Amino acid sequence: MPRHFDQLETRSPDERAAGLAKALPQQIARAKSAPGLAALLGDVDPDSITSVEALAALPVIRKSELSKAQAASAPFGGFTTLPAAGFDHVFQSPGPIYEPGRIGNDWWRIGRFLHACGIGKGDIVQNCFGYHLTPAGMIFESGARAVGAAVLPAGTGQTELQARAAHDLGVTAYSGTPDYLKVILDKAADMGLTLNITRAAVGGGALFPSLRQEYADRGISCLQCYATADLGNIAYESPAQEGMIVDEGVIVEIVTPGTGNPVAPGEVGEVVVTTLNPDYPLIRFATGDLSAVLPGVSPCGRTNLRIKGWMGRADQTTKIKGMFVRPEQVADFVSKHSDINRARVIATREGEMDVMTVQVESNATDPAPFAASVAEVLKLKGRVQIVGPGSLPNDGKVIDDQRDYAG
Repeated sequence: MPRHFDQLETRSPDERAAGLAKALPQQIARAKSAPGLAALLGDVDPDSITSVEALAALPVIRKSELSKAQAASAPFGGFTTLPAAGFDHVFQSPGPIYEPGRIGNDWWRIGRFLHACGIGKGDIVQNCFGYHLTPAGMIFESGARAVGAAVLPAGTGQTELQARAAHDLGVTAYSGTPDYLKVILDKAADMGLTLNITRAAVGGGALFPSLRQEYADRGISCLQCYATADLGNIAYESPAQEGMIVDEGVIVEIVTPGTGNPVAPGEVGEVVVTTLNPDYPLIRFATGDLSAVLPGVSPCGRTNLRIKGWMGRADQTTKIKGMFVRPEQVADFVSKHSDINRARVIATREGEMDVMTVQVESNATDPAPFAASVAEVLKLKGRVQIVGPGSLPNDGKVIDDQRDYAG
């Protein structure tokens, strides 16, 4: 397998700047042809935007603005250059937010990441990302096609069947959330099945160092990417495992949260992304995630900017079990129960798995009705703890992520 996916990965700073000077004006012009984006970008002259520094003068676009635009002009809010019927897929993510997708040309650019994982022709990838409504399953299937690998479209659940299929088919690679591979491996061990998985490409949640080491101890190299439904692949790990390398199809800025102002090199700030995707030309799209630029160049030879990876949220929105939980969802949960004063979602880890606990201030004694609403409103099952009125801290926090990302 070639060391690099293509020559874009090893460009010099001058070559990358020249490519950007050509691509950015074209992308700004495309964005201005999409009415929803044009309204947010104002009267900017596309030909004046030829560098990251010039890009920083444009406004930041937030997901809340995308949601409002979609509510006013379904399904994409005027943020795409094609109508809904011009795409191969239309997806729905929690919110709801609608995202477009296309099958060809590795539309989400995951192939670059899978290549870095060592996945290619001759591999069978057990793709355990969801295929129902949300795009993650198709995102990774598209990447597998780009590197010539076969795919078992597994999704999640039915773990015994997953373990049996992995054994019978000789699956060599896994894609999915970091936690779920361990579930399959443990089930296979319980069933006395030997698996041939040696590589894992994960996303949708944090890859904790202890879990990565457990996979390594089982002979599995596990790397992670940073991708979203809107933007596709943003950054990815290489075998060097020194930060995450920014994908060649996006431009990443780190800004002071709540602003569009770039932070000083190395400082933590919000990740803002401009995509070069001609069909969905999001410009300075705020992810709500925190990170920082990592100085220097990766030892693997890839020369693009590196970031330190996911370092938390600029707001309280938190990803648990691969799904975002938002403060407004917690407020909706509370509003459904007249006997709840306040509630707090707590994210922890047990046995290398995410655990969600919902603490509610109430005089009630039966947690069952609350648990049903948790599953309905937060879209995840979680434990419910009833605490007395006035027990929760009065600090404005409704989502408390207590997971240790350092160890």
